Amino acid sequence: MTLSVARPLKLPTIVLAIILNAVTAAARCGEVDTANFDSETLDKPYPYSIYIPDEAPANGSTYPVVYLLHGSFGSATDWLEQGALEATADALIREGIIPPTVVVMPGCQSWWLDGHNEAAATAFLSDLIPHIESTYPVSKERSGRFVAGLSAGGYGATRFALMHPERFAAAAALSPATYVPLPPANSSAYRHPAFLDGAGDFDQGLWQRNNFTAYWDDYRDSGLTVAFYINSGDHDEFAIAYHAAVLYETLRQHQPDAVELRIVDGAHNWEVWRSTLPDTLTFLLSHYRP
Repeated sequence: MTLSVARPLKLPTIVLAIILNAVTAAARCGEVDTANFDSETLDKPYPYSIYIPDEAPANGSTYPVVYLLHGSFGSATDWLEQGALEATADALIREGIIPPTVVVMPGCQSWWLDGHNEAAATAFLSDLIPHIESTYPVSKERSGRFVAGLSAGGYGATRFALMHPERFAAAAALSPATYVPLPPANSSAYRHPAFLDGAGDFDQGLWQRNNFTAYWDDYRDSGLTVAFYINSGDHDEFAIAYHAAVLYETLRQHQPDAVELRIVDGAHNWEVWRSTLPDTLTFLLSHYRP
């Protein structure tokens, strides 16, 4: 297998400079809120944070929407508190790099799958997305819907896109925990309640039934292509640079013109995810078709 890195986008350096300037800029292009709704699947409130542009939609009456997932043991406010989502989206919209876009940051306790502790995948697909689409003026079309996430959220974004290519135009997996065949010994998956069975043991079968490899054949045969952005820090302590490259190469063999890989300087931390968020959103929204 040849591991190669796709040609980078031309915007990151420019965009990062814009973001740095935006930290102290007075102008804002959107507002953030935290909310929840009653999830029928979970039988409890489902929390989420949301970024809503101040500008009207660029085309038509609805905004494109990005579902941005947190990592293992994370929360619905991580991308706001640690990921600079608001400043990043403000700057990208203000400079016209992306259209006005709604970003939804849901909360999950189960690695974005139907795990031993909660049915997070079903709740995301069957409860959260319909709630957002009935509450906010966001696109209900595949061409205006995107999913992305970091670490465990990258695992989730990858599996959602491959499970349901009819629902997402593009996906982004940042330092994705898409380990094949199993997570490394230092992964939090081994102590996360999503994967712990009744005896408290890690459920290898649950992992393998829910990793991207389980959905690959159906995705390949679907006739649909979800454009993918994948990245990792070169010093990631979970060897994700390797696993990201495996995911990339799998996709590249099938869709060579619709997948990008970035190996950047850094570890498995917010410095990597904050610094690559502009590139991520730029990639996703470049596939928006009103």
